[in-house]
Amino acid sequence: MKISGVTFVKNAIVYDYPIVEAIKSILPICDEVIVVVGLSTDETLSLIQNINNPKIKIINSVWDESLREGGRILAVETNKALDAVAKDSDWCFYIQGDEVLHEKDLSVVKQAMQKYLDDKQVEGLLFDYLHFWGTYDYVGDSRRWYRKEIRVVRNDPKIRSYKDAQGFRKNNNKLQVKKIAATIHHYGWVKPPQKQQAKQQTFHKLWHNDDWVSKHVADAESYDYSEVGKLRKFEGSHPKVMQGRIDQLNWLFTPNPPKQSIKEVFLGAIEQLTGYRIGEYQNYKILK
Repeated sequence: MKISGVTFVKNAIVYDYPIVEAIKSILPICDEVIVVVGLSTDETLSLIQNINNPKIKIINSVWDESLREGGRILAVETNKALDAVAKDSDWCFYIQGDEVLHEKDLSVVKQAMQKYLDDKQVEGLLFDYLHFWGTYDYVGDSRRWYRKEIRVVRNDPKIRSYKDAQGFRKNNNKLQVKKIAATIHHYGWVKPPQKQQAKQQTFHKLWHNDDWVSKHVADAESYDYSEVGKLRKFEGSHPKVMQGRIDQLNWLFTPNPPKQSIKEVFLGAIEQLTGYRIGEYQNYKILK
């Protein structure tokens, strides 16, 4: 069984992406990791090169800035990585630049790949998610956060990144997947407030025109983490590759009481009681 990691990145230093940690978190079970590096204004290329691992294969890329609507450029860059995967690879492990896999789940993922290797009905593997907010001590606990997503797919040229690269489709059909007991730690909302604000001002341009951004993204030096929904204190452990970043934590964050509508409270209560999320978007079909 051969496994290829795939990811893309641009301006990782400017916007404080834990891309090195993301790559290192999946390296142990990958035979190669394809990293599509967009032309950057910082030293992102050197950052990836300095990981200095023979498994890593870098592809230089120039983003097509005309593909702004709906975040399409993110799927385009993901597909560049998928297209560069070795032809004899069986699985592709997709990790985004702000996502990290815990080392305790490496064996879980690999065992699932082996288990379903010859079951061609299984087109991907579905992971749980933890979305950290503000600091490394809190995770989102409301309906605004997606609970699961596909992060392993078969090495099939018909499987493509979908819309803004959150998930995948095959011939525009939802993938048939198996749930596995592995969790992706999402750190996209844990940055120093100044860098988070800078990211917002640039990131939204991948979805909207300049006029929309000027109206909806605050012209401020620091991001306001206080405007948030329901959070809960994180009681687990972080991946070891993240410990250096956690040790350097240099900003304080105390969440305010969540602002929730009556509808949100009601739907949240149903979910807590039943485990079912009414109206949840699922870009996949779970196999029993």
